Amino acid sequence: MPGPDARSGGGPIAAFRALPADSPQRAFAIVIAVCIVCSVLVSGAAVMLQPIQKVNELRIKQRQILQSAGLYERGRDVVEQFAAITPRMVNLETGAYLEVSDPLAFDIVRASRDPAVSQPVSAQLDVAKIRRRPARMPVYLVERNGAIETVVLPVHGYGLWSTMYGFLALDGGGRVVKGISFYQHAETPGLGAEIDNPAWQRLWVGKRALAPDGAVLLEVIKGTPRGEQAAWQVDGIAGATITARGVNNLVHYWLGEQGYGPYLARLRAGSGGRPDGS
Repeated sequence: MPGPDARSGGGPIAAFRALPADSPQRAFAIVIAVCIVCSVLVSGAAVMLQPIQKVNELRIKQRQILQSAGLYERGRDVVEQFAAITPRMVNLETGAYLEVSDPLAFDIVRASRDPAVSQPVSAQLDVAKIRRRPARMPVYLVERNGAIETVVLPVHGYGLWSTMYGFLALDGGGRVVKGISFYQHAETPGLGAEIDNPAWQRLWVGKRALAPDGAVLLEVIKGTPRGEQAAWQVDGIAGATITARGVNNLVHYWLGEQGYGPYLARLRAGSGGRPDGS
């Protein structure tokens, strides 16, 4: 009569069965088997859920854009509301629009790391500490009767612990703030993370972003804005000086000549940043 090894082919299963029930080797083998099974299940779940995760990330992004523009209505479908937004892609050097099929799908993080579509920012100019800047960036427009009513600019820069990613909304001339929101960061809960606080974000609404000549006025300060400067200053977050400074720096970078400056100049000139620049 064939032995156990012969019946099982003499493989790993036979070797496992041959181990004493209370042996360390058998316990170790069981642990390894459970780990392998769990890894397969987790990996399979991650693959199957990836499309759902991408859709959720897109909805979060759309909601943040709507919130910064002051258009988000709680309880209404985000996709339906986002129909009021026109995504466009902008050449940062010229400020002109580029014809791109889906600006909303543009991955700022990936583009910033790709030397083929981004460029290094010199230490002297890199106040936002982004290191590399994509050659093109998306903008999101709210238009009415053929005119730009609101433009939402993706912005990012380093705070205390992390790169903060958000949206800054301006009026159609690019001069007055209509809102600000952040969708990704790792700032300190209760301190720097207060950049997510709607009460603090409301302080930005109505602030002057640019002077008539395009110089950046908007700034985050320590303390309550007073006098004439209160028209463009925002009270920083108590106990989060470095995060507030990071927000100030990213605003100055992206509103300046290295960021959306050329595009905003087109808006001020009334061209609306059209590709032909007319």
